[in-house]
Amino acid sequence: MIDIDIKKEINPNLTLELKLQIKEGEFLAITGKSGAGKTTFLRLLAGLERAKGKIRVGSDIWLDNSTCRAPQKREIGFVFQEYALFSNMSVKQNLLYVTKDIKLCQELLELSGLEHLQDRLPHTLSGGQKQRVSLCRAMMKRPKLLLLDEPLSALDAEMRQKLQQEILTLHKKFGTTTLMVSHDVSEIYKLANRVMVFQNGKIIKDGTPKSVLLKTSGSQKFSFEGEILDIQKVDVIFVAIVSIGQQLAEIVISQEEAKNLKIGSTVRVSTKAFAPIISI
Repeated sequence: MIDIDIKKEINPNLTLELKLQIKEGEFLAITGKSGAGKTTFLRLLAGLERAKGKIRVGSDIWLDNSTCRAPQKREIGFVFQEYALFSNMSVKQNLLYVTKDIKLCQELLELSGLEHLQDRLPHTLSGGQKQRVSLCRAMMKRPKLLLLDEPLSALDAEMRQKLQQEILTLHKKFGTTTLMVSHDVSEIYKLANRVMVFQNGKIIKDGTPKSVLLKTSGSQKFSFEGEILDIQKVDVIFVAIVSIGQQLAEIVISQEEAKNLKIGSTVRVSTKAFAPIISI
C-alpha cells in the first residue's frame, strides 16, 4: 500500500494538495487538463521534487518532515515522453547499465520483441522501438512503482496500440504498481483499473474507468467531446464540422445554435434514439 498526503505550491496560482492510497499491483491512470499538476505528482513520487507532507510505501518512509529519500533509493522506474537512451550504447547495453542481470535483460527483450535489435544503437531505431527500450530499461530494476508520463503520446495510433499491450503484459507479469499520466481515453480504459482526474492541483474524480470516463446520462446512448472546426450553411440547414478524436463528424444544428456556437469551442455531441452499426 502507498499512502500519500502531500502539499506543494507549484506556482502562485496553483497548489498541489493530494491525499490518497494506492494498492499494491494497481494500475492507476491520471488524467486532466494541462497544468493540473499531474507530472509534478509523478516527479514528487520519484524524488525529483520535494513537498510538504508524507509518502509511505509499505513500511518505508519516502518523504516526511525529516526525510526525503533519494530517487535512486526509491525502487522506481520512470518512463518519460522522451526516450532518454544512451546514444553510444546498444539496446542491450542500455538495459544492462541499470543492473547486470543478464537473465532479466533477455526476458525483457523477448517480451517486448527487441531480441533481434539488442545490438543496435538508439539512432537506428524507430520511435516505437526506442520507447520499448525505455520501458524495458525502467523494468530492469524490478521497481515497486512504475511511473509513465504520457510515454506513447508521440507515437502513431497503430504503434500506440502495440505498446499499450506490451505495457499491460509487463505490468501483469511483474505485478508492478503502475501510475500513468495520459489524455487518451481509450488508452486509459484499456490499461487502467482505476482513474483519477486532476483539476487545479486536486483530485476531482476517482473511480473505475467506466464510472469516470463514460459521459452519457439519462437516456443518452452516445456522448463524445469534440472541437468545432467550422460551421457551414448547406441549402436551408446549418452543419457543424466537429473533430472527435482522430475523426471528423458533420452535425446538423439549428439556426439559433449556429449563431451561438463558435469555431474552436469544445462541445459535447450526444444522441438518444440511435441504433449503432459496427463494421470492420
